[in-house]
Amino acid sequence: MSPSDLPVAEVLDRATGPRRAEADELLAIFRDVSGEQPVVWAGRIIGFGEYEYRYDSGHGGRAPLLAFASGPREHTIYMPNDFAERWPDLLARLGPHRASKVCLYFTRLTGVDRDALRMLLELVLDDARSQAV
Repeated sequence: MSPSDLPVAEVLDRATGPRRAEADELLAIFRDVSGEQPVVWAGRIIGFGEYEYRYDSGHGGRAPLLAFASGPREHTIYMPNDFAERWPDLLARLGPHRASKVCLYFTRLTGVDRDALRMLLELVLDDARSQAV
């Protein structure tokens, strides 16, 4: 995955209806937590900061420190492996969401505990920085 020159607003405009304003709110939260400016990665992901990683297997690459994507149906927040097992208390406080192994999904931000979201993003940021090579 790599950063691109695509304008952030163009990617955010893929979110429709009320999700578009929520995408702007996520942009502000991520910018505030990371202290970084947004950059589009892989043509659809809004990333903040960047780090290089390398697994024990030797595979490595570049990734944003924090990242999300907003689309017409949901917001996706990119997380470290097994985040749900690592931070279950925060997820329980978060509000309506679903999770996969490495992503957190929100249909809408209505009912989402913003303080819990910020704390979770701070943990993700710390985790990414600790993985940097």
